[in-house]
Amino acid sequence: MDINVRVKPNLKINTYYLFFIITFIQIGVGLLGLPQILYEHARQDAWISLLIGLVYLFIIMYVMVIILRQYSNADILGIQVDIFGKWIGKFLGTIFIIHFAIALFTIVITYAQIIRVFMFPTLHPFVTGLLLAVLMITGVLGGLKVIVGVTFVFFFSSIWLLLLLIPATVHLDYTHYLPLFQASLPELLEGARATTYSYIGFEILLLIFPFLENKKTVLKTSLISAVWTTMVLLITTMIAIGFFSAEQLLRRDWSLLALFKIANFTFIERFDFIVVAEWIMVLVPNMMLLMWAITFGLKRLYRIPQKATLYISSILILIGSIMVTDHYSIQRVINFSSQLGFWLIFVYPLVLLPIVLIKSHLRKKNRRIKA
Repeated sequence: MDINVRVKPNLKINTYYLFFIITFIQIGVGLLGLPQILYEHARQDAWISLLIGLVYLFIIMYVMVIILRQYSNADILGIQVDIFGKWIGKFLGTIFIIHFAIALFTIVITYAQIIRVFMFPTLHPFVTGLLLAVLMITGVLGGLKVIVGVTFVFFFSSIWLLLLLIPATVHLDYTHYLPLFQASLPELLEGARATTYSYIGFEILLLIFPFLENKKTVLKTSLISAVWTTMVLLITTMIAIGFFSAEQLLRRDWSLLALFKIANFTFIERFDFIVVAEWIMVLVPNMMLLMWAITFGLKRLYRIPQKATLYISSILILIGSIMVTDHYSIQRVINFSSQLGFWLIFVYPLVLLPIVLIKSHLRKKNRRIKA
């Protein structure tokens, strides 16, 4: 296995598109239930937890870019093999692939549940999963550049959904934000940790990095995307806190969808139906990116053809969507994905950084001695 990834010039991606990749993969189904989760921990000070999460996100992104820059054109899979050896490196790489697979699985089962709750109570999860799988497979077969193109187009096709929250702002009760600074530091930190599921996804940078053209602007673009994501999370969370009472917010699993019910026209009574259907434009690029990460990772580690991995993984996810259908089981999978993502994405890079820097220093020292 080569440490560095050999990428043909025609497969390179402009770093500008990294903004759309990161923001889209972070804003998925996690956004829909974030206000309730944050409010459980930090109450009206949830905005502070989000800002704490943003600061830590900045740190992790900086650490990731520093790690990647120690190599000419490597991804996390090659770096781990170089640092820990073939077997341990591939084992750690497999954990990353499992992480992406579980994240993809949570999107499918959560959206299937949302469809049943808000639109079609009798629709079997397999049908929803199959429709999503067909869209996902079509995009992944086109390659990374097609996936990035879909992400770019769908970003502007779905951003208008935020405008539908404007009617809800008219009914905000500003006393819900008071008193300020009541949450303790442990509560704020726990709230920041609760944002993990909404923030994870940006780690795909560890695989896409070799495909980016101008690597000098990677950090800047990543940080801008993190600010955008946090801004969206902050706006939606604060609107939900101001609109719902404490009891109402804690009872609602997808409080954001309930806010969209406020918007209505004479010819559309239930605008939340439109939002649920439109949300597929947010989820499909997510699924494509995660599936690409799975197939590319298995090809890198074990030389398994990407097409074979694509079809097999899709079938396994469809089977899983039939087995995991009740709310309790779905929440357990989401919690596991969040826990795994926290340790793998927000802790592991801090452990890996000094090891990579020491290895890089020793490599440069040996080159000077040989010269």
